[in-house]
Amino acid sequence: MKLARPDIRHPRIVLAGSQSGDDAGLVAALRTRGHHARWLAWDDPATLDADVVILRTVTDYVGRLDEFLAWTRRVPKLLNAPDAVAWNAGRHYLRDLRDAGVPTRDRRPAASVARTALVFLGGIESHAFSTDAESPVEADFELWDLGQAGLQAAAGQLGIGVEELLYARVDAIGGPGDAEVMELNVVAPSLGWRQLDDTARDDGQRQFALCVESALNRLGLGPLSHRGP
Repeated sequence: MKLARPDIRHPRIVLAGSQSGDDAGLVAALRTRGHHARWLAWDDPATLDADVVILRTVTDYVGRLDEFLAWTRRVPKLLNAPDAVAWNAGRHYLRDLRDAGVPTRDRRPAASVARTALVFLGGIESHAFSTDAESPVEADFELWDLGQAGLQAAAGQLGIGVEELLYARVDAIGGPGDAEVMELNVVAPSLGWRQLDDTARDDGQRQFALCVESALNRLGLGPLSHRGP
């Protein structure tokens, strides 16, 4: 475990969401890396005092979308960034992906169809799980390529590099040769940690913490950016 050094000002990190949800282990993963982190509801006024807010398990923003989007621009630094959240909050983003050449499905199938959820951390593939069986799956390279194409198109639309998306989830349906993106979520998707075994979950959440470190450095908020007196 990396210990916080008293001569360095460590950024105050808030995870916006519920600590009892799928992301329960993220604070521990961040603290293991020496970061100060805690959970708050997204509409808690204390989020405005944080140095960085990371959106997680936020499920009530849809009915309060205008309020939520205004809040994303009031917090000092948000991951993912406010522009990405605003672009992704409406279904029109699928049209942008389709216009970029990404095969998409903009209508839900008549019957219930299992989707493969592809999780990316810092633009790199992390793990996949089935939304039907709620268990990890081994996604083939064609599905990962489709997910990466969706991620690249999203980043291009936003004028950023894929590494600037701390997390992203791409839900795909279909098989080899006919797979399509049904949903891309960079707002606050479930990342499926509970579907992984203990080792895979620990590895994935450690990678999440490393990607947070990269984001802090990119934002000028890395531990060595703010030395104490």
